[in-house]
Amino acid sequence: MWMSLTLSLVAALALGTEDVGSLDTAEKPAEEENFSNVDLTTLYGNSRPQILAAQFECYLMMIHEPLRTDQDPYCNRTWDGWMCWGDSAPGTAMQMCPPYFTDFDPSETVTKICNPDGQWFHHPDSKRVWTNYTLCSARNEDNRKFTLSLYYLAMTGHGISIASLIVSLVIFSYLNSLSCQRISLHKNMFISFIFNSVFTMGWLSMTSGGSQTISAINPVSCKILATLVQYTATSIYFWMLCEGIYLHTLIIVAVFVGEQQLFWYYVLGWVFPIIPAITYAVARGFYFNDTCWISASSHLLYIIHGPIHAALFVNCFFLLNVIRVLITKLRKTHCAESTTYMKAVRATLILIPLLGVQYILMPWIPDGYYHQAIYFFVSVFSNFQGLLVAIILCFCNAEAQTALRRKWAQWKIAWGKTGWGETPFVSHHFNCHTNSTIEETSRASGSVEVPAKAPSHQQTENCYLMSVGEQRANGLQKTG
Repeated sequence: MWMSLTLSLVAALALGTEDVGSLDTAEKPAEEENFSNVDLTTLYGNSRPQILAAQFECYLMMIHEPLRTDQDPYCNRTWDGWMCWGDSAPGTAMQMCPPYFTDFDPSETVTKICNPDGQWFHHPDSKRVWTNYTLCSARNEDNRKFTLSLYYLAMTGHGISIASLIVSLVIFSYLNSLSCQRISLHKNMFISFIFNSVFTMGWLSMTSGGSQTISAINPVSCKILATLVQYTATSIYFWMLCEGIYLHTLIIVAVFVGEQQLFWYYVLGWVFPIIPAITYAVARGFYFNDTCWISASSHLLYIIHGPIHAALFVNCFFLLNVIRVLITKLRKTHCAESTTYMKAVRATLILIPLLGVQYILMPWIPDGYYHQAIYFFVSVFSNFQGLLVAIILCFCNAEAQTALRRKWAQWKIAWGKTGWGETPFVSHHFNCHTNSTIEETSRASGSVEVPAKAPSHQQTENCYLMSVGEQRANGLQKTG
């Protein structure tokens, strides 16, 4: 819910007050007859159905509520175009601001003055009955500044995430020593993050231009982008679920012999999210078809967020179960392989609170004074998720760091830059380092201990030539 709320806040407030108009002049709703040639759908947007529903309820109240019988002056019940006002004694009547418009603050108040003669106050300029809605948008400038900061934060966060994820993909793809099924799952999750960031930046760029820009480009393309944002967001969490299922199957289930079949992981990560995305798009088009599908006030978003919540909870269960088994085995055997598994599980488990904070910890809209601080906090997590994933799964990955150091040593030897200004001596002696620390097969016994085996051709490729200094050290040891 939080990711959609943050994006909706940025996009919706970027449209400004185009649907409302100026509030410091005469009462706008009372003058709707002057807009006979204006498309009210364009004028009020998605707020018009809410206003019509409130108007219908107001007229029902006027019909069924008994009339006042006292002789004291009072102002008659009325509908001002946006809100309903009952019979009021002379003075100032007050209500909370309506939630029709994105730039209205529902915590502020609307006032309507009843004169001592029992007549509603008329605005001195227009000479029409007037309701004071100015407080509803009094903090618009502050809200716009805050929204602008969220917009730039979102664009910056997604841009940095794209760059860091591309670097991670290059590292995983270039270093053959890192080639394994677990890394393949990492790369697919990175790709889903990149797609999500690209679509999100495109959608925000389109909606930030206002309704005129949306109409000039194509409202349908904007809604397609909104659907793609929801699809890729769902895909991210299902690829993270694939990581948890893979580790759970590898360590606990112990059903497969040899490598697991990644086909079903591709189905779960790329194909399954299409179902909630299409369902959401169809439902949104029929039941909540607002401008560019910006509003996050619709419960239809749970078509997307429901599967995401389920994926997070199931993944958490799988990984906690894996940790339980590994801790038990470590207490009994103290084998290094279990420690290696634990590192992989721990890295994946860390992603759950980092990527799920906006869905699990704070799923509702905040109220009160600190809501902007909470929005900013959640926005940082949601927009920089790609960077966090790249850091945890790639940049802080010990295997990736070791492979990069190994490749760097090979480059130095290949270019004759050993650090001592000497030409490298090509030797037939190899210092072989086995590559992957996680065995990609499951055992029928469920044991995580891996028997020794001859190095594969791929591991042989990971070996690099010994430097001149290492050879001299070896020669001294032999002569000694």
